Amino acid sequence: MTTDRTAGRDTGRAADRATGRDTGPVAGRDTGRRVFQVVNALILTGVVVLTLYPFVNVVARSFSQEQYIQAGEVNLLPRGFNVTTYEVVMSDPVFWTNYRNTVVYTVVATAISIVLTTCYAYVLSKRHLKGRGLLVAVAVFTMFFNGGLIPNYVLVSGLGLRNTIWAVVLPNAISVFNLLVMKAFFEGLPVELEEAAAVDGLGTYGILWRIVLPLSKAVIATMLLFYAVAFWNSWFPAFLYMDDADLFPVTIYLRNLIAGSTGGSDISTPSDTALQIAANIQAVTIVLTALPIMLVYPFIQRYFVSGVTLGAVKG
Repeated sequence: MTTDRTAGRDTGRAADRATGRDTGPVAGRDTGRRVFQVVNALILTGVVVLTLYPFVNVVARSFSQEQYIQAGEVNLLPRGFNVTTYEVVMSDPVFWTNYRNTVVYTVVATAISIVLTTCYAYVLSKRHLKGRGLLVAVAVFTMFFNGGLIPNYVLVSGLGLRNTIWAVVLPNAISVFNLLVMKAFFEGLPVELEEAAAVDGLGTYGILWRIVLPLSKAVIATMLLFYAVAFWNSWFPAFLYMDDADLFPVTIYLRNLIAGSTGGSDISTPSDTALQIAANIQAVTIVLTALPIMLVYPFIQRYFVSGVTLGAVKG
């Protein structure tokens, strides 16, 4: 009798769901889920708007005329479309020299950082390694303590690295945060794969190159993005260790513009043009500086979430 009554209730609920008349706890859960989705969508939309607004405003200012910028009338759309400053900045040979330096520094530094971080993380992922705890402690120690600005300057000068690319690349070659993320990712790979490869005759480097790295595309792409953005935006090492303006990255060019140390326009330009350039040269340079990273990011973004998540499962 009890079984028949239960079966009848289940049949009735199934019929209600089929006809759209779902009631009871299930309907309450569905309503709560819909409310959560709406609230979540509104919150995330607000976050996106707050995140994009400053950059959209900078782009609008870079294409606006001087009088509208000075009056504070530029918001999300350009006012009085103008590309004078773009023409002047892009015709400045110093800008392109510094831009080329930034590309070279970023490519070389990112390649070196990926190689060093991958090798170090792979070593630390081996729990049977003698001295593994010491190597981890040395890496973590540098997250909280460093020698200081003056000792670092003396060290770089003593090694003869000033006014060279290596002053920018080597001191920041390994990020401990990226190292720990990559280490956790390697620890999550099946040990049986490496054991099978060792049985087939592969050595340590063969296993890393032919087994581990093909399975680590997500975390490697994520580390590439982290390092590339960090080196592209970096300006202080070059500012500290370089005296030759021809070796500066484009971020120093931008820094000098913002600080008022240099100008993007020739002093012989007409006064109206000079005022226009002074009004939006910072916005123009910011757009030109950020554009390459924005173009690269969509091609790496699909690896980004999975790489960080997989690398953060274990500590």
